[in-house]
Amino acid sequence: MPNKRTLKILAAVVWYVGGIMLVRKAIILLNETESLRPDDIWPVFAVVGGVAVGAVKGRLLFNKACRKNLARIDALERPRWWLFFRPRFFLFLALMIAAGITLSRTAHGNYPFLIGVATLDITIATALLSSSIIFWRERFLTKR
Repeated sequence: MPNKRTLKILAAVVWYVGGIMLVRKAIILLNETESLRPDDIWPVFAVVGGVAVGAVKGRLLFNKACRKNLARIDALERPRWWLFFRPRFFLFLALMIAAGITLSRTAHGNYPFLIGVATLDITIATALLSSSIIFWRERFLTKR
């Protein structure tokens, strides 16, 4: 049976992996925009806008979600491997991954759609990565 510290580490790892994968996906999409319209300025706006909106989203929404999840883990009486997030979170995550894959595949060859999906990916990646500081502030590595 895992301890609470292990569940917190698993939650942090999922958070980081999600952010990193979205950055990777956004880079691939932005590279495709470069092949469609070299020297266009929209990819710069996608990055700047995505980071700006993602930072706000991370601070206002994702920080709270991290804190709530860490508190929920602390309150568990019988930690189980699958409880590092609520079960409905895993369903939501699967739906988000499926939607992201669908959007990315649909965007290929469509410059405005590529910019939009890349911006969305950067926004969510920034929110995830910027809010991950909560795991460190709450010192998940040193608690139980």
